[in-house]
Amino acid sequence: MTEKFFTRTAVVWAGALICCFLWGSAFPSIKIGYSLFQIESSQIPSQILFAGIRFFFAGILAVLIGCVTRRKFLVPQKQSWKKIFKLSSLQTIGQYIFFYIGLAFTTGVRGSIVEGTNVFVAIFIACLLFRQEKLDAKKIIGSILGFSGVVLINISGNSTGGEGMFWLGDLLIFLSTFCYGFSSVLLKRYSADEDPIVLSGYQFIIGGIIMALIGLAAGGTLPVVSAEGILLLAYLAFVSAVAYSLWGILVKYNPISKVAVFGFMNPVFGVILSAVFLHEGSVLGFTSIASLVLICLGIYIVNRK
Repeated sequence: MTEKFFTRTAVVWAGALICCFLWGSAFPSIKIGYSLFQIESSQIPSQILFAGIRFFFAGILAVLIGCVTRRKFLVPQKQSWKKIFKLSSLQTIGQYIFFYIGLAFTTGVRGSIVEGTNVFVAIFIACLLFRQEKLDAKKIIGSILGFSGVVLINISGNSTGGEGMFWLGDLLIFLSTFCYGFSSVLLKRYSADEDPIVLSGYQFIIGGIIMALIGLAAGGTLPVVSAEGILLLAYLAFVSAVAYSLWGILVKYNPISKVAVFGFMNPVFGVILSAVFLHEGSVLGFTSIASLVLICLGIYIVNRK
């Protein structure tokens, strides 16, 4: 019954769009969080501490949601811990250390579009390394078109926030997409025998603790703590708990390509929300629109039947 429900087209569409909206909202939220806690772009240990606290509470929330929906206390089996540690090292620690540091050196608009390449990275890893899908001409052409959108947004500095060190932030965020690609394929493999909510919840808890300890050991602090900052941190924890758990369920019951097709909505929501809340660039800017069109066209070609 569960599998039949989560393979319905309407459920996949609605669930994936909810995930992408939440992930897209994380781009401006993190930048606002840096401002509320007064964390500067040079304070990398504080950024890692900020991320660690977010993901620790995201894991707690995900496990609590799973306990309520499953009507039992969720504890990983002994053989599951190794899988959880692997997922945590890629999905939480690797991906988000690159992502958080990278976002501090770029804008929300640029970061959201660069992060959009994670769809193509995941497809290549699934096809070439894990042989879960076949790499054909349409996947290659679509990936080239999508990457062209990323190149276009990077060679034009003005419409998305300027130049300077933005290339470093873009590069770090691009590295985070490789961690995402590997974690997506592993999540698909592990969820065949494991509960995706257990996997997502506990990998967030472990990753959050490790990141927080790394940040503290390196001298990280939260310089200013306010009610607004705590509420925003709680929202970011909610984003991770709900989006990643729901995405894991969709990946469990559907092919990766069927779910990944909605990944192009991450940069779309990120661009729109960053422009609205951070006033970075313009939603109607030619470069932003052209880049998003290329990314969307690439996704369509990759996944069309």
